[in-house]
Amino acid sequence: MSDFSAADRAHMARGLALAAQGLYTTTPNPRVGCVIVRDSGVVGEGFHVRAGEPHAEVNALSDARHRGHDARGATLYVTLEPCNHHGRTPPCVDAILAAGVSRVVAAMQDPNPAAAHGALRLRGAGIRVDFGLLENEARELNIGFVSRMTRNLPWVRLKVAVSADGRTALANGKSQWITGPEARADGHAWRARACAVLTGIGTIREDNPQLTVRAVATPRQPLRVIIDRHGETPPTARVFATGPVLLVTGGARNPAWPSDVETLALPNAEGRVDLPGLMRSLAGRGINELHVEGGPRLNGALLAGGHVDELLMYVAPSALGDPARGMFELEAPLTSLAARFPLEWHAIDRVGPDLRVIARIVRQGDA
Repeated sequence: MSDFSAADRAHMARGLALAAQGLYTTTPNPRVGCVIVRDSGVVGEGFHVRAGEPHAEVNALSDARHRGHDARGATLYVTLEPCNHHGRTPPCVDAILAAGVSRVVAAMQDPNPAAAHGALRLRGAGIRVDFGLLENEARELNIGFVSRMTRNLPWVRLKVAVSADGRTALANGKSQWITGPEARADGHAWRARACAVLTGIGTIREDNPQLTVRAVATPRQPLRVIIDRHGETPPTARVFATGPVLLVTGGARNPAWPSDVETLALPNAEGRVDLPGLMRSLAGRGINELHVEGGPRLNGALLAGGHVDELLMYVAPSALGDPARGMFELEAPLTSLAARFPLEWHAIDRVGPDLRVIARIVRQGDA
């Protein structure tokens, strides 16, 4: 790793802030920001907005030209290694070479094998390339993209709103509202950044949710994915009213469903929905981050199957007591503490009167 200066860090931090402006729009592409510096001054900035449109480096170079600046001899700071392939847009490496940039500082290498090796071409042309500046921050911003590229799986974030004693609803199913309005609005922001929102037929029956983003200004709605083994989602369900929906069944399509609703039959040997197959299928559709808002049965199945990467928990300062519902209903209850699911606290923040707790699953082999 190179010795980076305070100025290097400041420029990359700006690049990350720019990249975050594409938080809700870039899917299935990564969120990338770019800053071009010459003679200690910023001459151009840009970020990737959405798939099919120019990448961050091209936008930053264009910004420099519009400002009347020449990028020859400049340093280009970018949060992801410049791409080196022809996709929906030309390689960013070509634009960088044509601009005469002398140094490229990239937060992280591109995990996409089709787009990788941009650094090799740049170095081959005599351009200095340094990696590793604010790499962890860049990975966090694109945690779903990295997961899809390296594991062929989306990053699965399971959201729950719970009381202080870990209860998600009363025994009669009532759950509105355990947490306050600030937590609910924050939950919409996490929905908005996801590529898809997943729930089960139980939640559809009990709550009849829309599963849309409503508290955040966003130009797109994530795909709503419903696991419905027997095809029992009512054709009048509110989830059908707005945006794309994918019904995942263990058998035939319900003929009463709207004709424009997509269905996917993924039965396993027991006739249930094949969860591992669903995760691979969603990754194949370009789903980077999968946001789960299900009931305890679906949550338990995902947790037991090893499909959850991260818990997003909103904890209210209240207690519901037994026999209120818990977060995870396991088909095979644990009989030993050695079989429990270890977590690592990632972040704990106050959101209104509630706490937002982000915890990540610790898998065997994790450092």
